Amino acid sequence: MQPSPSNSSLPPFSAVKRFADNVRSTVNRVIVGKDNVIDLLLVALLSDGHVLLEDTPGMGKTVLAKSLARALDASFQRIQGTPDLEPTDVTGVSFFDQKRGDFVFRPGPIFGQVLLFDEINRTTPRTQSALLEAMAERQVTVDRETYPLPAPFLTLATQNPIELDGTFPLPEAQLDRFLMRVRVGYPTPAEELTILHRFKTEEPLDDLKPVASAAEVVALQQVIRQARWQPDVEAYLLSIVRATRGHLAVTIGASPRAALALYRASEALAAIRGRDYVEPDDVKQLAPVVLAHRLIIETRARLAGMTADKVMSEIVNSAAVPVEALQPGQPAPVGVAAVGVPGAPVMAGQAVPGMPGMPALPGAPIYPPVAYPAAPYSPSAPGQAAPMYPPMYPPAYPPVYPPTPAAPQAPPQAAPASTASTDGRTPPAGN
Repeated sequence: MQPSPSNSSLPPFSAVKRFADNVRSTVNRVIVGKDNVIDLLLVALLSDGHVLLEDTPGMGKTVLAKSLARALDASFQRIQGTPDLEPTDVTGVSFFDQKRGDFVFRPGPIFGQVLLFDEINRTTPRTQSALLEAMAERQVTVDRETYPLPAPFLTLATQNPIELDGTFPLPEAQLDRFLMRVRVGYPTPAEELTILHRFKTEEPLDDLKPVASAAEVVALQQVIRQARWQPDVEAYLLSIVRATRGHLAVTIGASPRAALALYRASEALAAIRGRDYVEPDDVKQLAPVVLAHRLIIETRARLAGMTADKVMSEIVNSAAVPVEALQPGQPAPVGVAAVGVPGAPVMAGQAVPGMPGMPALPGAPIYPPVAYPAAPYSPSAPGQAAPMYPPMYPPAYPPVYPPTPAAPQAPPQAAPASTASTDGRTPPAGN
């Protein structure tokens, strides 16, 4: 692809990659082995979005937020969620100043450029709703006065998915305001040993120096909007979003706001990787973290063990990825097979290879270009039903396909020959 003409008033796309590399290397001086998590936070920052960090305590979520704020030379504020936290404790309050003889507004911690809201699900819905206007419109209204928030504004909210006592689950409208949901995860044994050595004698966060500025972030947020899209990549993105609305295990799928969020996040990820155009891999990587927390799973499917993450994994793995047309005689890339050969993707309405007459998705709406991977038929054990294709939620009792042959029956035993006596009476047994 040829580079797109750049706007002379904006930095080039190479500046986005250089910015991401500098911030990542700086945060890595404190955080060990979480490059993918740092990149997702940078995607949210450049997309002007917010992140829900969902993981167990002690994973370094607070240290990660502090390190990012210090690397950006941005103001950092932290709120600890408790049931008695009031909305004015977040947004600020107007009080009467006797010296001035008038009301004066005292800003709350939400007026930080990087806001860490720890254990957000411990606050009441009334306090949670105080974030809606701030996260969506970058402003706060107190006593009929509206105050703009500083730019950039990034909210990192954490919640513990294990502890449920004394918590208030976030409503769907609140979850939809978060660009993505990210899990930090446990470190590897080698990474955990590095953590022990790094924090043994010093606190690396104290020596962290900024490598960027807030003004630079605002300028780079405009750069990513110039990223180019190919029509087939846009169709690929929409096929994933629309497939969430037709999945059998989903009650409510991704909204148009979710599609726009994935659109913006893909542009940011492409720019971080040094490109001015979006590839299908950008969409494929971000779709689970951007869309999963917005889905509402059907009750029976949820009781059967289905989760939003599993739904997104099925959708992303089954969506047909657009590839460039091959010239005659040119070998296909690794992992890409041509339609009509074993192992090839099955397009909408096409029969599954090895299963004659079996449609790709019976009884469910199909959104082209979604495809379902072909699985070669393997005989099932005697008496075992072959799995349905695709899986049905909630689990049903699928018919055997093809029918399992009946076990061979032993031939009936012939009756013993009669040994009657000459007088017509049967002799007793044993004679």
